[in-house]
Amino acid sequence: MNHIGIDVHKNESQICILREDGTLLERRIRTERGRFHATLGKGERARIVIEASTESEWVARCLEELGHEVVVADPNFAPMYAQRSRRVKTDRRDARALAEACRLGAYRVSHRTSDGQRQVRAQLAVRESLVRSRSRFISLIRALLRREGLRVGSGSAAAFVRRLEKVELSAELQTAIAPLVTVIHQVNTEIESLDTWIEALGTGDPVVARLQTVPGVGPVTAASFVATLDGVARFGGAHAVEAYLGLVPSERS
Repeated sequence: MNHIGIDVHKNESQICILREDGTLLERRIRTERGRFHATLGKGERARIVIEASTESEWVARCLEELGHEVVVADPNFAPMYAQRSRRVKTDRRDARALAEACRLGAYRVSHRTSDGQRQVRAQLAVRESLVRSRSRFISLIRALLRREGLRVGSGSAAAFVRRLEKVELSAELQTAIAPLVTVIHQVNTEIESLDTWIEALGTGDPVVARLQTVPGVGPVTAASFVATLDGVARFGGAHAVEAYLGLVPSERS
């Protein structure tokens, strides 16, 4: 079996093929499905190692469709790059190191998120981006009003526009903030739609529903927690989950 290392990037990827006879073949291609099919679609079945990244899942699935065995490896596993020079780091050297790690088995398999949780993560990411954008628009409107000695009462972001309507604004100021108010209306509609989808998810997922019984935990937090962990069976215990989430004990020496 041939062993292949692919250093995947957004635009171009470096491929290194270690054949059974010891020969080495290197190619650089566009990171596109058609190019992977043309380059690796006609050869014999091989084991391929790629790093976990934004593009790794679709690339892995594309290569698996061609009949190859694909390993999505943890890029933080130092022994995987033992064969690479520390002084000089290039895509070609990285691809060679991945191919050698593939041959030696010197890699640590990274978890591949399930299809269902990938969809949940995507929806949560969109919602977070919308919420952040709305906060920026509200902050800008507040700043423009403060320049005129005006203030909007405190309250939820969703009801900001209603509170803004109670403030007496000059015609010039109304014209200035009108585009922002229009966008906030649209963003509120999209956020409400996503919140409805997430609430329905909590109704259909017993784990998400159970987490919501904890005081202070709502649908978004519960869904985010489940989507982040995905398969909990891959963790050895609660401490492993803490480390995965970046929760480490504080220093008290």
